[in-house]
Amino acid sequence: MPHTSQVNPAAAQPVILTVGDDLRVSGLLERPPDARALFVLGPGAGANMRHHFLSDLSAALAARGIASLRYQFPYMERNSRRPDTPAVCHATIRAAIAWAGEFEPALPLIAGGKSFGGRMTSQAQALTPLPGVRGLVLLGFPLHPPKKPSTTRADHLAKIAIPLLFVQGTRDALAEVQLIHRVIQPLADRASLTMIEGADHAFHVPARSGKADADVLRAIGDAIDTWVTSALRR
Repeated sequence: MPHTSQVNPAAAQPVILTVGDDLRVSGLLERPPDARALFVLGPGAGANMRHHFLSDLSAALAARGIASLRYQFPYMERNSRRPDTPAVCHATIRAAIAWAGEFEPALPLIAGGKSFGGRMTSQAQALTPLPGVRGLVLLGFPLHPPKKPSTTRADHLAKIAIPLLFVQGTRDALAEVQLIHRVIQPLADRASLTMIEGADHAFHVPARSGKADADVLRAIGDAIDTWVTSALRR
């Protein structure tokens, strides 16, 4: 079942993020009046910031008092399918974090994203901590290519000292369940894991599961809500 957007487009404020002297990307800020944190949310490699999943998630988080800043990577602005280099992606993430810190200084920052966006954010954090970021939320962390199980993409996570939340589907072809558990175990109390039963990498669930994508979205929103409350207490 495809995701159906629940977001009110008028609620998302367009912004421009400056990555470099001659490089700018688009962003969308969704800020509820009662915001208690701001989630800087990167998209997956094959999507963009307006993807239904990110729009619906932003709306779900806003209903829970969590603002979100979605953004594009430069290749998305060019309508290219080839992702930018990690260095360019990391610079884009830092630009989004910098904008959030400048324009919403009262809100604690959480960073991360869906699949590729989450992995690039965790890489950036491992290289040099993102200023003001209190924790990372990684949605569908792409641990390995389909049918090529491996954990090397997670090696950098050991260098991250702030709290992490992993949200994974049990049918995710890019992250075998036992391997995700193997990756998270040595991170000890820094890492939390929420498994979404029956969900694939896109967080879709089959009709036979008796659940709908709306149920999955609710579970993800609740998991992030609970984790943010805990992370901000640290």
